[in-house]
Amino acid sequence: MREIPENAVHRPLGFLRDERRAGQRLTASGTAPARMGMAVAYLSNVYPKISHSFIKTEIAALERQGFDVHRLTIRRADDTIPEDRAEAQRTTVVLENSAALAMAVTMCLWSRPVAALKALALAWRTGGSGNRIRACAYFAEAALIARSLERAGIGHVHAHFGTNPAMVARLVARLGRVTYSFTAHGPDEFDAPRTLDLPGKIAEAAFVVGVSNFGRGQLLRWSHPDHWERIHVVHCAPDPMFLAGRAQEVAGRGETVRFLCVARLSAQKGLPLLLEAVARVGQTRPILLDVIGGGEDRAIIEGQIERLGIGDVVTLHGWASPRTIRTALGASRALVLPSLAEGLPVVLMEAMALRVPVIATAVAGIPELVDGQVGWLVPSGSAEDLADALCDALDTRAADLAAMGERGWKRVTERHDPLRSAAQLAALMRPLAKRR
Repeated sequence: MREIPENAVHRPLGFLRDERRAGQRLTASGTAPARMGMAVAYLSNVYPKISHSFIKTEIAALERQGFDVHRLTIRRADDTIPEDRAEAQRTTVVLENSAALAMAVTMCLWSRPVAALKALALAWRTGGSGNRIRACAYFAEAALIARSLERAGIGHVHAHFGTNPAMVARLVARLGRVTYSFTAHGPDEFDAPRTLDLPGKIAEAAFVVGVSNFGRGQLLRWSHPDHWERIHVVHCAPDPMFLAGRAQEVAGRGETVRFLCVARLSAQKGLPLLLEAVARVGQTRPILLDVIGGGEDRAIIEGQIERLGIGDVVTLHGWASPRTIRTALGASRALVLPSLAEGLPVVLMEAMALRVPVIATAVAGIPELVDGQVGWLVPSGSAEDLADALCDALDTRAADLAAMGERGWKRVTERHDPLRSAAQLAALMRPLAKRR
């Protein structure tokens, strides 16, 4: 992936500075005007975030398609790694200036009272009785973004995740002269589609993206047939650094007993089942497990490791950079992902791009990528099946592991190429992205 010159990349929208008077432009002093032509805004809840590196990959690929992409994040990431510092500097944080938010709401109510009140009512109605404060926050965020995009002449905003980013983008479209679209990853969108008003978001979007055929099927399920034509499959893709992996990553794979799991420590990822499986295997043969990731269930995971007596077998590393993950994959016999709920995990693509076999559960979009040709696909929720797969991986000859890796690499390069996915998105966005 080529480096994009700094002077070719937009600087953050300056809409978070205090306005000195009503009607003053919300642009930062010295901010160069964005390139004329195809401009879009990308909205995420937290960006750049280690676990959402695929968004960064997608943006870079779109810029290679000639788009001027303005990065927006609701909140600043608190886990920014050194590799993402430049990306963080290019990203505008919405919740960074309360005075600008208040001014945007005031100007919105004053200049477009009917649209503003309808948007506020939508936020209030879909927020639910327990989320009124959150609904008001969504409205304020949308008011600020809508005003700023209008001043910058940007006509389309794309949100990643069909949860609150899509809601804010929907309100932006209600308040401003812009269109919106969003990518739904799952599982959160499909766990509570009515609460999130997924049908309404789809109905008002210019287009909607699912990251797998399973995801598109869920979007079809929760939308009116009249809207099905706007729902598309666009695969996420691994960082090109993984696609460049060569033979050095697989050297010695047939000798190591080390497995790797890269996942958020949360209920969705099923780590307790993997720990139980590792404990079973460890009773009769050597095995090691590295876990890269952090999350709200770390204390639970640590407690189970202690209870099972596998502290000398399992190592929790916390979050790591893509380069560190790449190195860890190269030193592992296989990647293991014991998920209970998913979208289509990019880490599976990263492993396969490096010719590393994978062990994964048959949930959501995973069977579209993983089968017995590239690793092991096991039923979800079964520590016994995970243990059997780990044993099979330990018993598999080095040559067979290498063959699995080659087939995995071929599959990922054919189906999850970032430039091919960006070309699909570009075709959808191009009619919407002209400056207005």
